[in-house]
Amino acid sequence: MNMTSPSESTEAYIALGGNLGDREATLMQAITALQEHPAIEVLRCSDLYETDPVGYLDQPCFVNMALAVRTSLDPEALLEVMLDIELRLGRERKIRFGPRTVDLDLLWVGGSVVNTTLLTLPHPRMMERAFVLVPLSDIVPGGEPSGLYERIQLALDTLDGKEGVRFWKTCNWHSASALSEN
Repeated sequence: MNMTSPSESTEAYIALGGNLGDREATLMQAITALQEHPAIEVLRCSDLYETDPVGYLDQPCFVNMALAVRTSLDPEALLEVMLDIELRLGRERKIRFGPRTVDLDLLWVGGSVVNTTLLTLPHPRMMERAFVLVPLSDIVPGGEPSGLYERIQLALDTLDGKEGVRFWKTCNWHSASALSEN
């Protein structure tokens, strides 16, 4: 696992979704698993949104959300942690864009640009997906130096498919209030 020094930790954004089993409980388990990692701190959770499937349509609706985390892991090491969490929570890759218990997508890591066989950052399709941008707009602060918030808002203004993203409920991750108290 590649780590930078604690003073070099950075903020990253992760999209979460799932459409099999107890969708909300699985997403909460994924958040807990991220928080339990010694090099990851969950900072903010978006609301949860029920979304129509995209790509492969013959499947149940998804529940999607986004997280802001602080981490000292480099982007590929963070991705490895996320893939391990997906496997532990029953993710099977059978059909591209098909049904899944959980999907964790690394969207953005402190403005890093990465293009390897394992990872592309920023996520190459995030600005094309309302089911990513709507929850992401809940957690990315306006006015941050990279201009990400403003790019998200511009993309949302012009993007088709927003009607397929419906507010479902407020995130009730059990540690969310404890985080704001610390």
